Amino acid sequence: MKTNKLLLFLFIFCCVILTAEAQRGARIGYIDMEYILESVPEYQESATQLDGKVQRWKADIEKMSKEIDQMKLNLSNERVLLTTELIEEREEDIKIKVDEMLKYQQDRFGPNGDLDIQRRQLIQPIQDQVFNIVQEIAENKKYDYIMDRSTDPSILFAAKRNDISEMVLRQINRAAKREEVTNRREKKEVEKREELSLEEEEAITEREEEIEAKKEEREAIMEERRRVRDSIRAARKAEFDARRQKLLEERQARRDSIMNARKNRGNGGLPEGDGTEEEEGEGNNEE
Repeated sequence: MKTNKLLLFLFIFCCVILTAEAQRGARIGYIDMEYILESVPEYQESATQLDGKVQRWKADIEKMSKEIDQMKLNLSNERVLLTTELIEEREEDIKIKVDEMLKYQQDRFGPNGDLDIQRRQLIQPIQDQVFNIVQEIAENKKYDYIMDRSTDPSILFAAKRNDISEMVLRQINRAAKREEVTNRREKKEVEKREELSLEEEEAITEREEEIEAKKEEREAIMEERRRVRDSIRAARKAEFDARRQKLLEERQARRDSIMNARKNRGNGGLPEGDGTEEEEGEGNNEE
């Protein structure tokens, strides 16, 4: 009798649990991998370097194509002057050049080419990191499904509250900070930050941003003061230089005036250069 009651109790308990689970429904979240990749500085730096390689590869292909076009043009212009053997030789050279270009293009941009391989090498570490973080979040937050919105075209709408991309980025940034820690004090600070909830860390981040904004404002005020001070100093220096130059010019003018006066007195009161040549000329005429 007791066994029957126990079985009945267990059956009712299971029914209640299943009913509650059915009423709760599946909990679904999503991430935006493209947004996450764009927000990781290391990925952006490597992507920029890869784009530089792609541009160089494209330039090489364009150069080969122009060389082939020139070879074809030269053959067309000179065909009437060439023998059959020379024409066939030229055509063979063009074919070899075309094959080289196609192979180069395939090696760089084809399936399993350099671009495909290097992109996978670039994305794979971050994808693995995101996968591990998503697994952890799903277990801690009791998610039933987490999807990638950037790769699933069937998702036509997704509420922002179900987007856990920022949570994933937060974990990635934490990992980056752990790698950058160089001393014990910084490490303890990072560990304290990791123990905070998302709301607490957002509040601290907001205060830090306010402090940084005030610091930048003070620096801007100090810079403006320095600019004004330097401008005043420059104006005063220019004014001083102008007065000094004027005094020097006046002093030089007085010196020149005194020297001219002395020369005039030495010449018997005549202006400098007067009398001598005329008197010598009159003496010659009288002779």
